[in-house]
Amino acid sequence: MPASPPHDPTLLAGGAAGSRALGPLVETVLAALAEGAAARCGPLPGGGPDGVARRVADRGTPVLPEQGQGAHDALRELVGVLAEGAADPADPHCAAHLHCPPLAVATAADLAASALNPSMDSWDQAPAASALEERVTAGIGALVHPDGTAPDALVTTGGTESNLLGVLLAREAHGPRVRLVCGAAAHHSVHRAAWLLGLPEPLVVPTPQGVLDPAAVDEALTRLDALECPAPDRPSPAVVVATAGTTDTGAVDPLAALADVVAAHRHRRPVTLHVDAAYGGPLLFSDRHRPRVAGIERADSVTLDLHKLGWQPVAAGLLTVPDRSALAPLGHRADYLNADDDTEAGLPDLLGRSIRTTRRPDILKIAVTLRALGRHGLGALVDAVCATAEEFADLIEAEPRLRLRARPGISTVLFRPHGATDAQVATIRRRLLHEGQAVLGRARVPDPATGRPVLWLKATLLNPHAHSSDLHGLLKLVLDQHDLPADLRPQDPPR
Repeated sequence: MPASPPHDPTLLAGGAAGSRALGPLVETVLAALAEGAAARCGPLPGGGPDGVARRVADRGTPVLPEQGQGAHDALRELVGVLAEGAADPADPHCAAHLHCPPLAVATAADLAASALNPSMDSWDQAPAASALEERVTAGIGALVHPDGTAPDALVTTGGTESNLLGVLLAREAHGPRVRLVCGAAAHHSVHRAAWLLGLPEPLVVPTPQGVLDPAAVDEALTRLDALECPAPDRPSPAVVVATAGTTDTGAVDPLAALADVVAAHRHRRPVTLHVDAAYGGPLLFSDRHRPRVAGIERADSVTLDLHKLGWQPVAAGLLTVPDRSALAPLGHRADYLNADDDTEAGLPDLLGRSIRTTRRPDILKIAVTLRALGRHGLGALVDAVCATAEEFADLIEAEPRLRLRARPGISTVLFRPHGATDAQVATIRRRLLHEGQAVLGRARVPDPATGRPVLWLKATLLNPHAHSSDLHGLLKLVLDQHDLPADLRPQDPPR
């Protein structure tokens, strides 16, 4: 049988010949990425949704041709249109969301994972990947829970799945009457987890200062007795959900004090502490900033996302526990994947490592990054983005036409023009998006001066290589928006 030509799109990525097939295709992809970025020439494409949709339609048609156009042409066209139409988090002016620019080393590792394509639902599909995952998740678990009995972690798709798993483990431990207690700033996935698991709506504790007040949580747990206790000797079980890095402001709840409250209530009822540290968990890499999450090690489960403050390609979520025995309720049997006799013969059982069946070996890119940078290298990146946020806040405070809501908790900065209405703030953001100049987020949270919720522009700074000039330029773009009077004077209440 004659050898396939090097441009044959039916060549396989794996095997001994896979690298030879991938090499020229990767070169085409890299060229298309560079050409697309040059054509975009900014953080995102101009023209808004309609303009982007037209360009995709022009270059992405037909979707399913009768005859294929070949691997290189298809890659050149479609990777190019994707790159040209991307909101690129590597651009310092793309700063709206917890959407990080991935490290090149992690992205390269992800290519290998895609080429080998292990499926992490049985050992015979992923021998080395399952062994690597076991080692790395234990190491990450030990980072979060250094005093744990047998720390471990599960790999997830992100905070939503991790929070769901944390609540699921609590429900399995305490029964279907378990009630969630969370702050008003908790991530929406906490409420979704209660809904998906058939639990009552979470008891929401107001957070006027942006973080959970331990005294208010203590009162809420006491109030559960009066609200739901079926009998004096059977108090309702509870899960307190704390947050280390809220989505809107980056605030970190007082974790050690909340752990004290949970411990004090355990003499009356089953109660666990889950910490959603999807954003703030990687502060643990930094010697300088890890005190901000002191107390996290006392949690019964912790959500951690390395595709936020960890510079991994999506997805790189984790759920950590101080003792892997807590994961036992996730065990599940499927004879074709983890037959009893195979398990007894020593084949590892992977089904209890996830609520998913087929899943990618996302641990590889994490493992490569940890090995390549080490804790100090990752800590330096954390330090860099936190310093960038502090500098950005300084620039806002020094600009009389702008208001800073508060000093950054991690790397999120909220601000707005003095005298602007909420409608004008929203218009500024949308115009910057439409013109392809900047990607800023929005957050409706209380004004510290009045307590009244107002709309703020949100910059989530996750690029460790951003320069002062990038920050100055971003603020200039906001101030240059012509829908606001050029001579705006402070009209908001003084800070």
